[in-house]
Amino acid sequence: MPALSGFLWLISYWLIGEVVIHFSGLPISSGVIGMLLLCATLAVRGRVPNSIAAAAQPLIGLLAMLIMPGVVGVFFIVGDLAGQWTAILVALVLGTLLSVLTTLWLLKHLIGQSHAS
Repeated sequence: MPALSGFLWLISYWLIGEVVIHFSGLPISSGVIGMLLLCATLAVRGRVPNSIAAAAQPLIGLLAMLIMPGVVGVFFIVGDLAGQWTAILVALVLGTLLSVLTTLWLLKHLIGQSHAS
């Protein structure tokens, strides 16, 4: 039953993201907004409730399948991207670099906290 409660939390934050996108008109996915809000909520609380962890754990195993529709969709618009390859390559390289640097910084910060306590 904790997983059901966790799924309700995840869906609620996704719906909050939908509302934010609807009223603000931001060109960002509602799922991204919802997960950022969930992340902020969990950071303020300082812990992840067991129900959310129970709901998220099976989704991690399905992550590749959840990403697949977006990847397949690129093949249908590849003609529209013909003149954009430089911008796409720069975005991919910079995005990957920033992601790795952010992950390393966060890991260093969290490991430092665990050794201090």
